[in-house]
Amino acid sequence: FFPLQSQLSQALNGLSDRAKEAKEFLVQLRNMVQQIQENSVEFEACLVAQCDALIDALNRRKAQLLSRVNKEHEHKLKVVRDQISHCTVKLRQTTGLMEYCLEVIKENDPSGFLQISDALIRRVHLTEDQWGKGTLTPRMTTDFDLNLDNAPLLQSIHQLDFVQMKVSSPVPAPPILQLEECCTHNNSATLSWKQPPLSTVQVEGYILELDDGNGGQFREVYVGKETMCTVDGLHFNSTYSARVKAFNKTGVSPYSKTLVLQTSEDTQSEEQTLPFPVPLERSQLRRMSPFSSTLNLQPSFPGRSYFELRSSAHQLSLHSSLQSLNSAGELIAWFSFDPASAHADIIFSNDNLTVTCNSYDDRVVLGKTGFSKGLHYWELSIDRYDNHPDPAFGVARIDVLKDAMLGKDDKAWAMYVDNNRSWFMHNNSHTNRTEGGITKGATVGVLLDLTRRTLTFSINEDQQGPVAFENLEGLFFPAVSLNRNVQV
Repeated sequence: FFPLQSQLSQALNGLSDRAKEAKEFLVQLRNMVQQIQENSVEFEACLVAQCDALIDALNRRKAQLLSRVNKEHEHKLKVVRDQISHCTVKLRQTTGLMEYCLEVIKENDPSGFLQISDALIRRVHLTEDQWGKGTLTPRMTTDFDLNLDNAPLLQSIHQLDFVQMKVSSPVPAPPILQLEECCTHNNSATLSWKQPPLSTVQVEGYILELDDGNGGQFREVYVGKETMCTVDGLHFNSTYSARVKAFNKTGVSPYSKTLVLQTSEDTQSEEQTLPFPVPLERSQLRRMSPFSSTLNLQPSFPGRSYFELRSSAHQLSLHSSLQSLNSAGELIAWFSFDPASAHADIIFSNDNLTVTCNSYDDRVVLGKTGFSKGLHYWELSIDRYDNHPDPAFGVARIDVLKDAMLGKDDKAWAMYVDNNRSWFMHNNSHTNRTEGGITKGATVGVLLDLTRRTLTFSINEDQQGPVAFENLEGLFFPAVSLNRNVQV
């Protein structure tokens, strides 16, 4: 009896292990479902962007070819019209000479006729010679000798396939700094990064570099497989630049974007918790030796952060206006859209920098960073605009309605715009109708001046209407409302 119990117990232990492994496997499969959905959205956004770029290039080439056809058309018309004018003048002169000769022939005075006949005959022969060979032949053909050879392009379009679109380099792609997880705490800095979502290249490790806090040369502070690192022992009240690159057996990737972090002001300060970027006067920074005597590296955790991105070869052109602010000595806060506070119908891609919606109704999404003081400007690019919807752009409180157009309640201040005109809206009050709308490729700018307590909008860098709102006070988040016909 007891040996059988022992055998059954051992068998149950093995079965329990299999059941535990099956549960873990099910969790892994469910995670794969979520990852497949996220990757599908990102891949679809990349595919649409690539195809749109091909369409834009074809449209530009079409415009160039049409311009050449128009030039050929104008040239042919000019040649024919010049020949018409020249021939009309000659015909008028010939007809006049003929009429004069007929009148002379009718003359009954022989002596008068003899006096002018020789000269008149020579003039008639000369005029006839001027209508020589080729004079009455068109100088220009009506045919357009332009043949568009589109066969190679059509063949390339028919051959366009995912195998060709997803060719990966053996060298890793530049890592992406996860800005929402980078932070400073007293005199330490935490950096976090990842590989681009669609990258399939094997990565063996990463190299993290920091400068000396004084704009000097970069130095390696971490080499390894981890994607998060805390650097201790930095100087207080200093600005450090950080960058990271990936490597494998083939070689080393280009650097990521450069991230600039500000350490705390003194040794007594706690973690920086201001929810807004703070102006930074670089001339007042303390200039000390590159690092203190201790430098500890360890895996760390996400925390609060405020930081700026310096201009680099990898920086997006969308933020050129922010770079201009940075050159004047202002601190730049990088933010993305916030999935945690957005309506469930909002679809995120491109590391939460791009949003669209799967509903025909307007849905609201906020930025991750809130502002309560200072001067702030950001731009949004219209990636897709179909069927003339009216997205809204502006600022909102964290508890704004998420299932209605931005500005329908008293928690949002917005400009909604279609392809022809715009309106300002707050608490469902519509004001200041202004001509001028948006199309695909347009840029909407939002200027939040919490020193003057005003909100102003622009379209393609031109101010849209007057100052939209005044007397703003409190904590505001960048906000957008849109439906499935718009991608921002």
